[in-house]
Amino acid sequence: MKNISRKRRIICLLITSCFILMLLTIRVAWIQFVNGGELQTLAYEQQTLNRKINPKRGTIYDTNMNEIAVSSTVYTVTIHPTNIKENNKEKIAQKMSELFNIEYENVLKKIKKKSSIETISRKEEKEVVDKLSEWLIENNLNEGINIDEDTKRYYPYNNFASHIIGFCGSDNQGLGGIEAKYDNILNGTKGRITRIKDASGKEVEGTIEQYIDAIDGNSLVTTIDMGVQSIAEKYLEEACIDNKCTDGGNVVIMEPSTGNILAMATYPSYNLNEPYQIIDETLKQNWDSLSSKEKNEALQSMWRNKAIADTYEPGSTFKLVTTSAALEEGITTTDKAGEFACTGSITIAGVRIKCWRYYRPHGSESLREALMNSCNPVFIGLGQKLGVDTYYTYLEKFGFLGKTGIDLPGEAKGIFLDKSKVGPVELATISFGQRFEVTPIQMITMVSTIANNGERMKPRLVKQTINSQTGEVTDIAPECTRKSNFRKNCQRYIKYDGICSWRRNRKKCTSCWI
Repeated sequence: MKNISRKRRIICLLITSCFILMLLTIRVAWIQFVNGGELQTLAYEQQTLNRKINPKRGTIYDTNMNEIAVSSTVYTVTIHPTNIKENNKEKIAQKMSELFNIEYENVLKKIKKKSSIETISRKEEKEVVDKLSEWLIENNLNEGINIDEDTKRYYPYNNFASHIIGFCGSDNQGLGGIEAKYDNILNGTKGRITRIKDASGKEVEGTIEQYIDAIDGNSLVTTIDMGVQSIAEKYLEEACIDNKCTDGGNVVIMEPSTGNILAMATYPSYNLNEPYQIIDETLKQNWDSLSSKEKNEALQSMWRNKAIADTYEPGSTFKLVTTSAALEEGITTTDKAGEFACTGSITIAGVRIKCWRYYRPHGSESLREALMNSCNPVFIGLGQKLGVDTYYTYLEKFGFLGKTGIDLPGEAKGIFLDKSKVGPVELATISFGQRFEVTPIQMITMVSTIANNGERMKPRLVKQTINSQTGEVTDIAPECTRKSNFRKNCQRYIKYDGICSWRRNRKKCTSCWI
């Protein structure tokens, strides 16, 4: 009986041992094959000291290769607290506090931490870090203190084209305008300095630092012409001040054949080198009393590009849309004398809508004269002949029912009634530019489309990229977002007021329409 009991115990012990061994094997396999990559990464992080090297952000040029946004070399000071001797910490904290104008207690707190790396100051100029270097050498205190190259964004012309260019944050990330839209092209790839450390966090003597170069960002060539932009900004400012435009204003100048924006001025502008400096005097005086939300709203308003983000009622300038649609549909011609008659008003669905000169009507006039006179009844009549469906088709063709796609963040689109809700009166007011809103960039795109024989070009601000490594220049081709339906090489085309004679006669011309 004793032998049987002993054998049973041995068998149980073997089974238990085998089971435990199997569990350990499974656990080792799990750690090796399932968690291996993650654990290897953690081990690497624990065994190495990494200091990031920021790349130089790409330069932004105007169309004539004038630099309008550049990156200059500055320095970042970091420390390895565990590598600084205890009796030197207060002395180092005192000196850094003096040089970098930082609170002594804040610096000392970082130096006394047990972490592997702490940042003391960013974006310091060479003169300041040179003083620190000299002091460290004199006092033989180089261990645990790093001075690495960094970059700082600088805008040579301060307020110039501020709403187009945008600015960067402390981490060199684009926060507005072209800087934000093309951030992935401009920012480059970070480098790093790596060194082995021991379990206590100190650098292992005899090891060599591994230095991986940062790759600088690519540069951009914009369509902005510095001369044209400067003139636009100058006269816009004068006009806003002279006319007491409390909401400011904007000017957009566009090349119809390419969509190139030669100038986009917004007033008031702000200083790109000090983007958080409030320009409104009233706000500045009351700044400390504002809530965080109110401060943020004020800054966002100052940075907002009115040319693409704000909508307005275009008024009589929109009569160009009604005119173009009516001519294209063969409803009217440009210079037929007496084709229209202004009696001072027109009644639509029982509603009397006046001409601006109702007290002395324009009388007999051609379409050209109606445009010159800005005569509302004529365009109301043309709108009614076009009808809602046709009119909205032209709104879509001119790009008013969507965004233009300009290469800037924050673009808005036009605000129109849904087509199903547009009656005769609503169509009448739309026909002469009231009761809806559009953006300035939509309006300049519309005018440019007419000037470009019906081909709508996508507005753009960047035309080339320059590779920072090779210097290779890559052109960005202009983009046509809607081509004219009319083929000028149609054999049946007869140039008569710019309208196909077959279309004029409301016959289908199969060879001149895409």
